[in-house]
Amino acid sequence: MKKSFLITTGGSGGHVIPALILYEHLSKEANVIITTDKRGLKYLDDEFYKCKIINTPRLDNILLLPFNMIKIIILTLKSLFLLKNKKVEKIFSTGGYMSLPLILAGKILKLEIFLLEPNQVLGRSNKYFLSSCKKIFCYNKKIINFPENLLNKMVIINPLVRENIYKLKSSGRVKDKFTILIIGGSQSASIFDMNLKNSIVNISKKKPIRIIQQTNKENISYLRNFYLKNDIENKIFNFENNFENIIKDTDLCITRSGASTLAELSVINIPFIAIPLPTSKDNHQLENANFYKENDCCWVIEQTNFEKKIEHLLNEILIDKIEYLKKKENLKKLNYQNTWINVNQKILEIIDEN
Repeated sequence: MKKSFLITTGGSGGHVIPALILYEHLSKEANVIITTDKRGLKYLDDEFYKCKIINTPRLDNILLLPFNMIKIIILTLKSLFLLKNKKVEKIFSTGGYMSLPLILAGKILKLEIFLLEPNQVLGRSNKYFLSSCKKIFCYNKKIINFPENLLNKMVIINPLVRENIYKLKSSGRVKDKFTILIIGGSQSASIFDMNLKNSIVNISKKKPIRIIQQTNKENISYLRNFYLKNDIENKIFNFENNFENIIKDTDLCITRSGASTLAELSVINIPFIAIPLPTSKDNHQLENANFYKENDCCWVIEQTNFEKKIEHLLNEILIDKIEYLKKKENLKKLNYQNTWINVNQKILEIIDEN
């Protein structure tokens, strides 16, 4: 009889996408249930995943705090019933306040709790739950704000990347049209829509380029027509289930610094220009990007006046590809022995420890 595990997630793609990858790793070992809040549903296929809604309220509104605390208690009781009814043995959390009722219920039932920290800065929820967990999976030993007295709980794994991404390989050759992918993360980035397009036009007058860009649904027609008017081949999209079909054709990416996005680019050796979201909690996006910068795998540009800096940098990359090719090689070295099987074996080995 298979074991029963539960993954608790929700909120943005930064929480949900690692949960789905973890599901892939665990589903052959156990029956896996995913709980999410309503925001996380847009990343989940209800027909494929066994999803339960635990719509945890935020606790940062003082006026609503008494009401929300009552709701947390009710959700914890609901979680207790779910865990006992499904005979869950282990709980996995990808961070965020959404996991609070499940972890509280898990503690009451004395279940094993595992955390995942995909960022280079320890998340506030993970820091709060750290003393209650058996182990926390991290991508790097030097996680900012990690308590020294709890370092024994840290397990280092390669970044979680979808299995089909490992099957993709960047071609390693420069095509007739250098292809630039622009992505703003799970929330998209309107500043990319407004502030990059004119720089792209200026660059296209010197070198032939192709643009693939993620944007909001309302901006798709506008950007597509803008680029066509300026004779720039393009593909504009909002959300793509088969994202690997887009990413595999890319030479260079301009991106925010979500951990999952950077990990996927890294695995298939696509150099990137990171423009971290300055409002990310504890500036974790900057730290995510700095990890790759320190390994000479990317460029990092702050958002302030980034359009001028990025136009200059893109011109340099297109004219002299020495630095670009060097970063491709460094990404290859960074991911030496990074395979789906190796990550899978490490996770299963840790959770099966007595």
